[in-house]
Amino acid sequence: MPTEPAAPFVVTVVHAPACHFCLDAEEALAVLAVRYSLDVRSIEIDSPEGRRLVAEHRPAMNPLVLLDGVFFSSGRLPRKKFVKALELRARACPIAGAV
Repeated sequence: MPTEPAAPFVVTVVHAPACHFCLDAEEALAVLAVRYSLDVRSIEIDSPEGRRLVAEHRPAMNPLVLLDGVFFSSGRLPRKKFVKALELRARACPIAGAV
């Protein structure tokens, strides 16, 4: 019986120009994408969608990171917390995020 393809976790990164935490988050997500199925979307903070997301989530620092559309963090990406969230979601829905 064929299996359905894994649905990736959708990670949205709203980044600002010259933001070193933004670059750090994107590099960390690139590394994590080897292990987890991630659909990483980078959005400029000055774009209409970026302004809308910032107004909605009111991050204290950049980047704003959403996991499957839900606020995850602002500022430096907390890697251990992020991996734990991915693991919990993968257990809750084994098809999602599996590589």
